[in-house]
Amino acid sequence: MVKETEIKLRVSPATLAALRVHPLLDGRRLGDWKQGELFNQYYDTAARELAGSKVALRLRRDGGQYIQTLKTRGQSVAGLSVRGEWDWYLDQPQLDPGKLDDSCWPAALATLDKNSLQGVFTTDFLREKADIGWDGVRIEAALDHGKVIAGDREEEICELELELREGNPADLLQLALQLAADLPLMPCDISKAERGYRLFDPASYRVSLPEPELTAATSVDEAVAAIGWYLLGSSQRLAEQYRWSGHWKLLEQWLAQLIDLRALLGLGQAVPRQSSSGLRSQLDALLNDWRPRIQAGQQDESARQAAVEQFAAELQQLRWGRLSLELALWLLQRSWINGRKAIGNKLGVLALERWLPRQMKDEALELLLGRCIQEPGVLGEQLPRLERLLVWLRLARPLLASEQLEREELDRLYGELSRLTTLARQSAEIAAECAEERSHQAQVVQSLKAWKQLIR
Repeated sequence: MVKETEIKLRVSPATLAALRVHPLLDGRRLGDWKQGELFNQYYDTAARELAGSKVALRLRRDGGQYIQTLKTRGQSVAGLSVRGEWDWYLDQPQLDPGKLDDSCWPAALATLDKNSLQGVFTTDFLREKADIGWDGVRIEAALDHGKVIAGDREEEICELELELREGNPADLLQLALQLAADLPLMPCDISKAERGYRLFDPASYRVSLPEPELTAATSVDEAVAAIGWYLLGSSQRLAEQYRWSGHWKLLEQWLAQLIDLRALLGLGQAVPRQSSSGLRSQLDALLNDWRPRIQAGQQDESARQAAVEQFAAELQQLRWGRLSLELALWLLQRSWINGRKAIGNKLGVLALERWLPRQMKDEALELLLGRCIQEPGVLGEQLPRLERLLVWLRLARPLLASEQLEREELDRLYGELSRLTTLARQSAEIAAECAEERSHQAQVVQSLKAWKQLIR
């Protein structure tokens, strides 16, 4: 088995052509571009049991060579993936189930009859590849153009893959960022295999990623990294799925992930604001454009229809890909730690069970709910603090439960605080008309047992 570390970037055909002659790749190219057609048949059972175990099995024809490959999903986020891969070179175009032994085959599939495996879809594409190298770094760049085909459905393949041969994962992101400075690149961790399954049975495709598993002993720094990767990866998958399907709920969820990411970038001394000032500016610009569009779409079907083309235009610009790559590099390098003061370093290694209750209390007290009740017009000013409270209540709510504070009470607090946050997001014109509703909702939150326990 080898570990494959790569980043996958969705592009347009015009961008693919521009990449082939891009000075950054051309100037660091080690040898000529090599071209070849790859024909791939993917296998699974009728019940898609391999997909359920997050493995992909394919048989590839590369010229006159047949290669059987098993891949695990591993970790994949923001287009950057690390996964296990096993290759077997065969003499004939026929799957060899005997190669799938206990050294690579998932334990969850131990009882599976491998003779029940059947072809489910194909991915056929033209690949141009070349090695790119500099200062001890070697990366294989592959330009892929072709189709995923499942029955009578098909989807275009048009992407750049950068696979690490020598160096560090950060080198992949830095190269991608340099390319994204003048070309629209969309990091996408939905593999060709996943796209095949999506075509084969659209109803079975799952967009969501598993939420991070936080425990009382998880440190603040580990929690920030885990939550950040989860939110970034989720936003990427939602963007790709909305681009593909145009389903409105996906766009709403995409915006929600970005709002939570924005809330995470600046948690006092543990995550100093100066460490993410550029990222926050970019996120603010994106949110300022998309919040009103989504608010309009919640009331107007024509606005929903317009959003499909607006989002397609967004992906043709530079900022989404560049922001996604910069966020990934910030998380990979844990840039919030660099230059942090001594008190921040102490907070960063604290266990969540010690840090989180105090952090939530400080945020809750600073919210000044009493003033919001008396002057509902100021609620909008508290939106960043409300969103910081919500991101931790959403992803770390069980850690706040205690003998005095039951999970059901925290669930109700999350729901009521979410309603208050929705009111805080209203435009100034609407907010003036809903002053009484804002005041009432602030009173509801203030009266909750969980809120009172939070600020004790």
